[in-house]
Amino acid sequence: MLSEKSRPVIEQTIGVIAERIPFITPEFYRSMFAARPELLDGMFSRANQRNGSQPQALAGSIAMFASWLLSHPEGYPDELLSRVAHKHASLGVQPEHYPIVHEHLFGAIARDLGDAATPEVVAAWDEVYWLMADAMIRIEAGLYGSQANDAVLAPFRVAAKEQAGVGTVALTLEPADGTPMTPAVAGQYVTVQVRMPDGVHQPRQFTLVPGPEGTRRIAVRLDERGEVTPVLHHDVRVGDVLQVSNPYGDVVLPEGDGPLVLASAGIGVTPMLAFLDRLARQESPREVLVLHADRSAATWPLRELHELLVAELPGARLETWMETPGQGDHDGFMDLGEVRIPAGAQVVLCGPLPFMRAARSAAVAQGVPGRSIAYEILGPDQWMLHDDAREAAVA
Repeated sequence: MLSEKSRPVIEQTIGVIAERIPFITPEFYRSMFAARPELLDGMFSRANQRNGSQPQALAGSIAMFASWLLSHPEGYPDELLSRVAHKHASLGVQPEHYPIVHEHLFGAIARDLGDAATPEVVAAWDEVYWLMADAMIRIEAGLYGSQANDAVLAPFRVAAKEQAGVGTVALTLEPADGTPMTPAVAGQYVTVQVRMPDGVHQPRQFTLVPGPEGTRRIAVRLDERGEVTPVLHHDVRVGDVLQVSNPYGDVVLPEGDGPLVLASAGIGVTPMLAFLDRLARQESPREVLVLHADRSAATWPLRELHELLVAELPGARLETWMETPGQGDHDGFMDLGEVRIPAGAQVVLCGPLPFMRAARSAAVAQGVPGRSIAYEILGPDQWMLHDDAREAAVA
């Protein structure tokens, strides 16, 4: 709960801070990495720093948290905190990292705001930061404590490497030591740490897809302009050992027996495969509308598995959109406005951000409540979708 002393200061300055945070956070990261370069070895993505997505995600989370404290004095934005905490836990963020972030973030704030960064302003935003940090530390401690081991990363050997569509490979990873494996919940991801040619280790998150018992299986779509996926595609071989985290992620299969809509594009199909596999194992009778968009039938990742799992569910139906004419049920980009969403359906989205924006808008236009739409973003989360969260962010 925000103190009565800090509340009016935050109310008066949140507009300025929200406006300046996108400029403050890049300076913060430059300062932190100059002082602590080891944090770029295994914890932070260099690519996300270069393209600005990580600074933007941090900026959005701080501004949204402060807005929430003002409009919901008795509570915290659970969705935001859970999403960030799961990502932090997959990277091994520890309590001792928060003072480091605090030091360099508040130094960047002071440099950017100049004389406007009065002791009262700094103290109020310091309170916001530590309220958020303490909440994150508690959630992360619970996530770490729920695992079958206390290792941030464990060695896994590449047991199989298969082509899973043009531009996508599937890697099956088996434990390379005796570290106990935590069972994954359908829809969760792992961090895979890869050694780059310059010796620096880079982490990436990959959703787990159905694979042999006792393994972790991931699908990796190649981004030739990226840093990690070219190594996994071109350099990693069967028998190589990768460092892999425990499973994390809070976008899981909606419970209940009501209808589901699973809408994906490209490599966003991966959590949908995990959901469909779980439903098939449960012999679920649920109505499941499975929607997928891709460039072509050939680039559709794990297409055969996707079609097979749908066929195993009596209540499931698959509908596709392909940019290559004549290769799907529809040509071009997915238009959820063309699809009748079942009444009372839970909708799950995964894919590129423009796809999810359009799909969510179409679902809302059909009367689907915001709270019935879940999403998974491939990268730093710059998109808090739930209606009350979005209202808080602009309050």
